[in-house]
Amino acid sequence: MNTLHVGTEIRKLREALGMSQEELAGLIGVSRPSMVNIESGKRKISADELIQFAEIFDLTLDQLVNPSSRPEIGIDESATADSPKESMRISIPRENYDKFREVLLYILAKIGARPNVGQTVLYKLLYFIDFDFYEKYEEQLIGAVYIKNRYGPTPTHFKKLVEEMEEEGSLESVSSKYFKYDQTKYLPRRTPDLSLLSARELQMIDEVTDRLGSMTAARLSEHSHGDTPWLGAEDGKEISYEMVFYRTPEYSVRSYPD
Repeated sequence: MNTLHVGTEIRKLREALGMSQEELAGLIGVSRPSMVNIESGKRKISADELIQFAEIFDLTLDQLVNPSSRPEIGIDESATADSPKESMRISIPRENYDKFREVLLYILAKIGARPNVGQTVLYKLLYFIDFDFYEKYEEQLIGAVYIKNRYGPTPTHFKKLVEEMEEEGSLESVSSKYFKYDQTKYLPRRTPDLSLLSARELQMIDEVTDRLGSMTAARLSEHSHGDTPWLGAEDGKEISYEMVFYRTPEYSVRSYPD
């Protein structure tokens, strides 16, 4: 489980610094028994605590959760310069282009005609669909790679996918205005093939579009900036799926044991 993995990493980092559990617990502001439970994976780590751990170990949040993204600092004594780095359960999400096509067409058929739904809104809806599904089921839906930029998460292969879909006649892109802002909208030219999507995948898409699909691009971008995976990523870098397990209650879609 994710909590055990991060707890183990915290223990390794603490031991590498020669720090006792009691000392680290004091810095975080928890009891030693709580620290024991954190390191053994029996207690969920809050987003605030995760930030504190990262600051203590001088790491970014992504480096704390994902050891493969860390600089070589010699914590793992068994590692050598030629040995492969440890990878997360899913360190580089697998692109599923066929499913990506159908998810995009399904969203466009459902809410694409709304005046607020342009490219930026689609970016954020796809992000929340992917990351909410991963948090809830620990499985990928689309599994797209998202990059942190100033306007929120951006799926890296979106434009290439759209170009391919335009060439095959699946959709059409048009330029428009939303209030005073330029906007790129997409018009579906065929119905989505729902046989590629499971019932729970469709349910997740519906839940996200119902919850967020009426927001403006500016409001949705602002909303995405409060999500722990986005906060934990470096500017211009890939957003880690593993960070969904440290979301605040406002963003979490999963019930965790106390």
